[in-house]
Amino acid sequence: MADIEAETLAEKLSERGPAGIAEQVRELISAGTLTAGMRLPTVRDLATELGVSVGTIAQAWSLLRESTLVETRRRGGTRIVDPGEVGGVSFRSWASVDLLHCSPDLRLLPSLEEGLLRSLKQSDLHSWSREHILPELQRAVEKKLGHRPAESRPRSFAAVSSATEGLWLATKAVTSPGDLIAVEEPAPPGYLSVPRSLGLHMVAVPVDALGPVPAALQEALDAGATAFVHSPGGAFSPRHVLSTGRAQELQQILDASPETVVIEEDPLGPLAEREPFVHTLEAHLPERTLRVIGFERAYGMDLRTAVLAGPKPLISRAITERSGGVSSNSRILQHALAFLLRDPVAARRVSSARTRYATRRRMALKAFTEAGLTVQAGPASWALWVQVPDEQAAALTLSAQGVILDVGSGSHLTERPTGLLRLSIAQLPEDEELLRGLAQLILQATEEGLNSTFV
Repeated sequence: MADIEAETLAEKLSERGPAGIAEQVRELISAGTLTAGMRLPTVRDLATELGVSVGTIAQAWSLLRESTLVETRRRGGTRIVDPGEVGGVSFRSWASVDLLHCSPDLRLLPSLEEGLLRSLKQSDLHSWSREHILPELQRAVEKKLGHRPAESRPRSFAAVSSATEGLWLATKAVTSPGDLIAVEEPAPPGYLSVPRSLGLHMVAVPVDALGPVPAALQEALDAGATAFVHSPGGAFSPRHVLSTGRAQELQQILDASPETVVIEEDPLGPLAEREPFVHTLEAHLPERTLRVIGFERAYGMDLRTAVLAGPKPLISRAITERSGGVSSNSRILQHALAFLLRDPVAARRVSSARTRYATRRRMALKAFTEAGLTVQAGPASWALWVQVPDEQAAALTLSAQGVILDVGSGSHLTERPTGLLRLSIAQLPEDEELLRGLAQLILQATEEGLNSTFV
């Protein structure tokens, strides 16, 4: 494979900072413009062509090495890692791949370094005041959310430590023990334990390809549901992203139940494949919709900041439920998140990650279908749902091979097993042979159950 000359690479780079240069090289690798084994220009040659310092290019190459996309050898220069190494790291076993928690691929996260360093220089650092969200972060999130209907009141916001905490606070703020709530099914991973811990009753609202089924929501409201919890982006759905037409249908049903509050979960935030906040019930019912926006999967768990958005009365109730209203999030983390939401380099990194996740979903669906499995995933979903005769037996059989995934009954309100396995696409290798091997493991577990033997 021919090496790439400094002049040729420089023509493809518009950024002049280390992070920006590294990100654009990542994009060229993802697009196949730069291929495995290709040697990159020397630090000095590329610095000369771009008109930047040698240190700038050295830092960019260091960032690429940290992402395991390139390697530098003495006298061999810096070369792009061979594609036989999945994501730059040799594939060891399925036990090293998170198929259970829908956690992001750490190699696809933007760097937090610049955002955190800037945060440490803010004038409000260590101030003894307490804000439930910094104005800077509020402005950045408002820009992402877009405009509300002209007749509605301005949104209120609160920063919380995670989307999980946000969903718990939203649910607790709008319910009382003994209430009935409607929950989109499948429910978000781990959510069903929240209403149960709060002494709530639940009724399922299944989805089709357009979103929650209107007739099922109507039945839930007729039964007295005081809240409706759903995920308009279909982040873990087997079938849907909420369509505009379906949102209008649901709004008409909810119009007849004016006391019912809507809780909309958006766990992917900027990673959502469509504009993350376009097709929502909030657009139709802004005065009684609470949005829970997660940023962990886009920017990493240690940023520890999610955002609640909605009408002031509901936000105030949620804040009160959080340590009696006296708790607040670190200003350092809030400033860092605000920076990431505005930073064009981070935006390109998120866009590149979004493409990679979509590729992994597409490749896995193809491999599983060709293996003869019945599998579904919504158009923006991070979850594959595989039909099996006995989900518990299949999951136990797979666990013996290091394949740890979830069973469908954990996300459904049915009292009996659902016959479904759920596995995350986020950390799947982009390798057809490995995916075919995973499909065969699942197929064997599906066909043989606990009596499976593997060679």
